[in-house]
Amino acid sequence: MKRIDDFREIIDNYEVVFFDAFGVLKNYGGLVPGIERTFDYLEESGKEYYIVTNDASRSPTQLAESYHKKGLTAITADRVISSGMLTKEFLDLKVDDGIVAYLGTEDSAHYIESEGLHTLPVSGITPDNFDKVNALVFLDDEGFDWCNDLNKTVNLLRRRTIPAIVANTDFAYPVNINDIAVAIGGIAAMVETIVGKKFIRFGKPDSQMFMFAYDLIREYRPISKKEIVMVGDTLQTDILGGNKFGLDTVLVLSGNTLAADAQNRMTSTGIVPTYICDSAVIR
Repeated sequence: MKRIDDFREIIDNYEVVFFDAFGVLKNYGGLVPGIERTFDYLEESGKEYYIVTNDASRSPTQLAESYHKKGLTAITADRVISSGMLTKEFLDLKVDDGIVAYLGTEDSAHYIESEGLHTLPVSGITPDNFDKVNALVFLDDEGFDWCNDLNKTVNLLRRRTIPAIVANTDFAYPVNINDIAVAIGGIAAMVETIVGKKFIRFGKPDSQMFMFAYDLIREYRPISKKEIVMVGDTLQTDILGGNKFGLDTVLVLSGNTLAADAQNRMTSTGIVPTYICDSAVIR
């Protein structure tokens, strides 16, 4: 592991940069101060960049627009690679008809809209359509009644042999400097334990997420894994996933992993990045 003082050095050493979103580019207070300079330098240097995120709460277009509203216009929809995109690909291949039920907001359902399939929030499941539900997707921690809809989800999965897909594997996310909130990945893990079935997961640290991004680039240009670096703030998702896929990785200390905790977390988990840097902001 090498300590880097200026993120510019990272950019200069690679052709493509994968960024996590929350904790790297933005946090509960908005954009990480100065992150615009990083994207200006990427553009000036002719480097490619993608936002590789477990956020399946909104479509790539909506996610890009959220950056634009904050003043970061360099991120366009084609630069956003979300775990929700893998979920859509799975449904297109594996679920032919019927209802795809979901936990999440109406915006998050964008990822499961597919020809021949009817999307329905879990709250809309009734005795009349119960047997027509052929898949269940965990999309977002908002948009549903935690008591009634989670109980309905548990009983659906106990009684029906259908795939359950977790489109966001994050267990929690910070809401301020001291507190965290339970993310949909944490909810899915609880339900999985209760029903005793194995769910299908898309998102970091799963290698499919990185393969999806890697294949997307290789469709129009030759690239090796050694020319790509993954930048994230969480050891168990961003760094572990990048390491497993064979990418160099950068742990930034602007999000989930604080400077005071970094060494202890690396020691206890055994997950070690290639580099460590205060943030993804160039000086």
